[in-house]
Amino acid sequence: MTNERRVLVHPDLDALIAAVAARFLTKLTDLFDEYHEVNVVLTGGTVGTGVQEAIAASPMRSAIDWTRVHFWWGDERFVPKADPDRNEAQARAALLDHLPTPEDHIHPFPASDEIADIDEAAEAYAEQLRQHADPGLRLPVPRFDITFLGVGPDGHIASLFPGHGVTRDGAELVVPDRSSPKPPPERLSLTLPVLNSSERIWLVLSGAEKASALGLALAGASAEEVPAAGAQGRRRTVFFVDGDAASQVPDELIASQY
Repeated sequence: MTNERRVLVHPDLDALIAAVAARFLTKLTDLFDEYHEVNVVLTGGTVGTGVQEAIAASPMRSAIDWTRVHFWWGDERFVPKADPDRNEAQARAALLDHLPTPEDHIHPFPASDEIADIDEAAEAYAEQLRQHADPGLRLPVPRFDITFLGVGPDGHIASLFPGHGVTRDGAELVVPDRSSPKPPPERLSLTLPVLNSSERIWLVLSGAEKASALGLALAGASAEEVPAAGAQGRRRTVFFVDGDAASQVPDELIASQY
């Protein structure tokens, strides 16, 4: 199995979102030739939500059999179910409410008013992962075919922040964070080994404030210092970026095509 890492640069945010949405829909079609069902891990944030809105608006959407897709999340804010800041709420409004995906194919993290204790909530999501585990993987998790990740200005991915024990041995599948440097303080996240069990990791980022984190990630910084540096899909890792975010990326690392 090959593992490739590429940086694809787009002129601006609109072009970036459109290109990622189109690539995602095309890749889903390819994956359906290989698998009966496909697992996708969603992310939140402005760019992540923008991509989801573009997928929902695309004419290509009608060509996809969405009943064959399972949706997961890489992380979630541990707040009540109705809180609009939940990644789940944003994804439902942007994309999932517009699809015929069965509800039992949508796998959100528990909310704080569903399971009050954050440790119990982490274990409950870990149990969901185990129930859908692919026996061919080292970890008891689903075969994640495409995992979307955003990248923060500090280099965080999902809710794995610098200095918060990002590098773990894989014994835990889901970790709680009670002191996130970005509000709200309580969050749930897949561990880095679980994220890296994904077939493909697509990191999507925009803006000059992300340029330093991207440059450090590609220059070999440690995952503990720059969590994005530790993202490594089993087959492929792609950084989809706009021109502003790519300002510190060496030319030799920029791919001309996917």
